[in-house]
Amino acid sequence: MRVSRECYAQPGKRNSDMQNGTLLAAVDLGSNSFRLEIGRFDHGRIHRTEYLKETVRQGNGLDADRNLTLDAMQRGWDCLARFGERLAGFKRAQVRAVATQTLREARNRDEFLARADKILGFPIDVISGREEARLIYQGVAHVLPQSDERRLVVDIGGRSTEMILGQGLEARTMESYRVGSVTWSMKYFPAGQFSPRAFEMAEIAAKAVLDEAVNIYRAGSWDVAYGASGTIGAVSDVLTAAGWPPGFVTREGLSWLVDRLLKAQSADRVRLDGMKDDRRAVIGGGVSVLRAVFDLLGIEQMEAAQGALRHGVLYDLLDREQELTDLRSTTVQRLAVKFDTDAAQAQRVSKVSRQLFLMARNGLPTAASERFQRKLEWAAQLHEIGSLISHSDYHKHGAYILDNADAPGFALPELHRLSQLVLGHRGKLRKLDIDFEDRGFVQQLLCLRMAVILCHARREPDLKGLQLESGAEPGRIFVLNCRPGWAEAFPQSAYLLREEVLAWQKTPWTLIVSGL
Repeated sequence: MRVSRECYAQPGKRNSDMQNGTLLAAVDLGSNSFRLEIGRFDHGRIHRTEYLKETVRQGNGLDADRNLTLDAMQRGWDCLARFGERLAGFKRAQVRAVATQTLREARNRDEFLARADKILGFPIDVISGREEARLIYQGVAHVLPQSDERRLVVDIGGRSTEMILGQGLEARTMESYRVGSVTWSMKYFPAGQFSPRAFEMAEIAAKAVLDEAVNIYRAGSWDVAYGASGTIGAVSDVLTAAGWPPGFVTREGLSWLVDRLLKAQSADRVRLDGMKDDRRAVIGGGVSVLRAVFDLLGIEQMEAAQGALRHGVLYDLLDREQELTDLRSTTVQRLAVKFDTDAAQAQRVSKVSRQLFLMARNGLPTAASERFQRKLEWAAQLHEIGSLISHSDYHKHGAYILDNADAPGFALPELHRLSQLVLGHRGKLRKLDIDFEDRGFVQQLLCLRMAVILCHARREPDLKGLQLESGAEPGRIFVLNCRPGWAEAFPQSAYLLREEVLAWQKTPWTLIVSGL
């Protein structure tokens, strides 16, 4: 039996600190639709309390230069304003918003997001294709009964298609391909006109993009195929209404649907029970991609899954609030091992930077302070990953790695922020792509740089009598007080701290070191 209005947590693994009755919300900024899912946490389950969906179709709002048009941005802002009103009163830890392929592609996404964050009232994370695939699998797996079956999950969105192989709650192979219902409808079915030649060309083109999936997701590597959300859900609804087995998409059913679309000749003339009005404009592209998937992977039947990206976001939201279950921590450890960092030095820098941050946290709420500390520790663990490439300018190599890494659990802006901490842990500060008005980031950066200085000899530093203080808002002053005689005992550290004072003079912030 499929459960459509609740997701199940894995027993004994997570959510131990979550209070029953807590409301959680996920916002999915897809290429075709924006969705808001609100659920109530109750004894390991999330029960839906509200679901809102609006067809925004940002995916067809990218111009030839891959910039979102003003109309497309306005449609998005208007929708988020309505979502934001519903989310009034929610705390940051209760909401996560993610954006997918359209905003991954849009060159002017920062312009859209700067206003979108304020309108929604919560930060919006642009996630990578593989991260989207991972979250989709989590959403599907939490709704399915527990099983050892090997699962293939496919999600055809507006501008991308995600494929995942997994078992239980673990996604093992994840890929995202730049082919989707909106882009293929615009390219191969202009003005919504259907013809045999158009379907043939659309399927050939989709197979060309998806061709490498044949070896990765070949028959025999999975037991059951599931289709998530969007196109596959819409096709399943139409086939069920026409008398095909409920909740399934079959090869024969797809051929029947294409025949009906060809008889209609155009999208605006399609009249099929089970098809919503907002799906007509993109059904041609979606069906052609789905048929290509069936052909390439040898699929005869696919089950329409109830879970989707937004459900995966809800469960990932729970995990991200707990350090022991936060996948990002595991990803950081994996990267540190892969790039053969000096684990002892990373631990020293992590410990000292956290101590300094706690000294100067400047009244941050406990939850916010813990988030900042965790991300500061990640930067400390990874600050030397570029050394495997070259000792010269290793901080620049490390930043490049993080900006381009496959890092499960991380959103793209999070990775960039982490890369900027790694880039900025030494050297000039003006090279950084950061907003020096962001007090939390500046404090992380200062603490990391000072920790690296204090640990320069690669041994435990003597911090006795050192105290870091932060000026009250809106002050931009940090003061490090040193005990009498400390500078004489550690002359190299004292020299490096004097150089650090000079470095901060070229920013809007001031560092004062007393006792040198």
